[in-house]
Amino acid sequence: LGLTLAVATGLGLHPGPGLFVSPEGLHPKPFISANPRGVIPVGGTVTIWCWTQHRGMRFLLFKDGSGDSLNYTDPGGSTAQFPITSAGREHGGSYTCRYSDGSGISSEPSDPVQVIVSEPSDPKPNISLSPSGVVSLGASVTIQCRGPHWGRWFVLKTQGGHFLHADPDGFGAEFPLSSLRREQGGSYSCSYHSRSEPFTVSYPSDPVELVLREGNLSPVRRSQPAQLTTPGADVTIQCQGPGRDVRFFLHQAGDLPQPQPMEPAEDGAEFYIRPVGRQHGGNYSCSYRLRSEPFVSSQPSDPVELVVAGEGPGSMSLLPAP
Repeated sequence: LGLTLAVATGLGLHPGPGLFVSPEGLHPKPFISANPRGVIPVGGTVTIWCWTQHRGMRFLLFKDGSGDSLNYTDPGGSTAQFPITSAGREHGGSYTCRYSDGSGISSEPSDPVQVIVSEPSDPKPNISLSPSGVVSLGASVTIQCRGPHWGRWFVLKTQGGHFLHADPDGFGAEFPLSSLRREQGGSYSCSYHSRSEPFTVSYPSDPVELVLREGNLSPVRRSQPAQLTTPGADVTIQCQGPGRDVRFFLHQAGDLPQPQPMEPAEDGAEFYIRPVGRQHGGNYSCSYRLRSEPFVSSQPSDPVELVVAGEGPGSMSLLPAP
């Protein structure tokens, strides 16, 4: 076999004396991961893990744009860890690793893993969904991010821990998602960065939840509502569903905050309004989500109307909506 000393600058590899690379790639590439995944704060700690099926290998870690290996370890096993403590802006980047055996033959490089560092001096952006609320499976939604600075690039962290990138449009960016699938339901957040420092980002936005509606899940059945007689009384709204392995949610029409969740008892759940005020008047409905799919919702139940009229005794009643 024609082995040559590795000076392949295009691969970012200058491993030094005694390490050779086989053009035929005798050793398969190792696996690589970062723990914790996602964005880490300045001063935080992240560990890059490299592993292979072979034992007794020597591992080397490389950062994109740096010719020399950053570190190496001889674990005696099949796994190596490279801790980065007190992370700074300079630690953000794309990393790969290789391993070699005792004869000096190196593996192919691993797939890259990204280390992204958050900058506390940058205010976090805002995030929203359009349309807002629950979206049907197969439909489309746009995740909108907006920050305080003009011309920043935005990064969207998805439910699976992956990152999507979008070019700026003024102070914000949009991430369109079409033909939505079950696995796309989840919690999303976004950050922004300058063009010159793509691995140093702002603090992430508050998360927004993308909840998908499944047409095949049976609607919640509504039990007979209680009657109200006096202002300040207590009201119980009862919801029923398919069984125990679900969580119930109560929705008030026009209510923008997240719906109230409730753990079921047997095949139903009870929501308490204590005491009732005028702001509680309106239409209410229930939905449920399987515990195995917390971001996939059933169809809503038929609504019930809570009428709060006047301030005197007997001025309230809970009636089915027409």
